[in-house]
Amino acid sequence: MGTMIQRLQLDEAAYRGAQFAGHPHYLRGNYDLLNLTQPHVVKTIHEQYLSAGADIIETNTFNANAVSLADYGLQSLAYDINLASARIARSAVAEAEAADPSHPRFVAGSIGPTNKTASISPDVHNPGYRAVSFDQLVAAYEVQVSGLVDGGVDVLLVETAFDTLNAKAALFAIDRFCEQLGRHVAVMVSMTIADASGRTLSGQTPEAFWISVSHAPLLSVGINCALGPAQLRTHLEDLSSLVPIYVNCHPNAGLPNAFGGYDQTPEEMSRILGEYAANGWLNVVGGCCGTTPDHIRAIAQSVRRFRPRMPAVPEPYTRLSGLEPLTIRPDTNFVNILSLCRPTG
Repeated sequence: MGTMIQRLQLDEAAYRGAQFAGHPHYLRGNYDLLNLTQPHVVKTIHEQYLSAGADIIETNTFNANAVSLADYGLQSLAYDINLASARIARSAVAEAEAADPSHPRFVAGSIGPTNKTASISPDVHNPGYRAVSFDQLVAAYEVQVSGLVDGGVDVLLVETAFDTLNAKAALFAIDRFCEQLGRHVAVMVSMTIADASGRTLSGQTPEAFWISVSHAPLLSVGINCALGPAQLRTHLEDLSSLVPIYVNCHPNAGLPNAFGGYDQTPEEMSRILGEYAANGWLNVVGGCCGTTPDHIRAIAQSVRRFRPRMPAVPEPYTRLSGLEPLTIRPDTNFVNILSLCRPTG
């Protein structure tokens, strides 16, 4: 979505529309606001991806939470933006299904990680400081989830999780909302790897991340954004061998170039992801930053002939995680549980 919006080079007036002509904050770059000011732009982008063969489209709500929207002074509009975006996507899907009833399509409510982290201090001089609390994140996510569900999404996608605590706040908010709603809503979770170390920004490996969120009744777990598909190979293979649910993967079109753009061609990206599908590592596949409708069309064609991955059947061991996973197996020696860590031992 961001890639396609950037191509349009909309000016400040386009972002403001008539509704926000007098808003005191600069609004250009707030893609989520376009759901209210330029809904036809958002719908047209959805239509292009649906025409390319996408089965699932994401709402334009990656930053549509009160924590992130506060940068623009728009936190009070979180519900309205999510509701509008879900309805736009729902409308595009309804029209696509009407044109081809044999091809069902779905809407995923995009829930990004916010622009703050709950487990890392932004102040190097004060490691105990947090820019946001768990409760603040939960409150913000509940409003976002409410708008998305009221707008008619089929599934909620907690994506680009760089801090597992943020993702857990989203999952807690979804669980609490569903309890109040009285019904279950399908949930997908997708982490992002920060660099070649294969860890999230908050330091977890993919296996440790999975253990941290495995308490939730998820439809799928996987990796998105992060690096290009080639750099995700070992991490995706490892995750696929561990997880007893579906695995999703929608990487960037390679690594960003010096200008922040993405150079990987549809042919190259689809070839790599086709190999992963052939290896039986994938259930849901697509693209993130830099992936155009041409990328999605090529990926759809590349993976169509392969069977989806069969979920793993892990041994029923106790699995814990910090930054690293800890699995207690029958041959594990004594496991020491510490109440605190002291440098003196």
